[in-house]
Amino acid sequence: MIYVTRKSHFNAAHRLHNPDKSDEWNRKTFGKCNNPNWHGHNYNLEVTVVGEADPETGYVIDLGVLNGIIEKKILDKCDHKNLNVEVPFLEGIIPTAENLVKAFFQELEDNINNESYGSSRLYSVKLFETERNVAEYCPNPRIS
Repeated sequence: MIYVTRKSHFNAAHRLHNPDKSDEWNRKTFGKCNNPNWHGHNYNLEVTVVGEADPETGYVIDLGVLNGIIEKKILDKCDHKNLNVEVPFLEGIIPTAENLVKAFFQELEDNINNESYGSSRLYSVKLFETERNVAEYCPNPRIS
């Protein structure tokens, strides 16, 4: 299998806050990330597609097409936005890196799988919240 990854970047604000818990619990649990006036990140996103190269094109997926899907489904909706209040597909989730990668995967999956060649499929989404904080969602690690 061949793994092809496209890297992207966006900036966004968020607040880690569980509305079902007290303000004290939220401050204690999330610390500075619970700032009521939000805080931001310069996110780096990696989207990986897996499959065999198409014999006619040599592509697992056309990277221009993959870039367009990422821009339309994630970047256009999230870049320079407040992830808690301005992104409909994130409504109701606490925007931790862990929750974001799963939501991003779900947002991308159908479009990428429809644009892939042969049996190629979306494999994983990895989000770098900082240089040291990374989350990855890979629901089917053994695609064959």
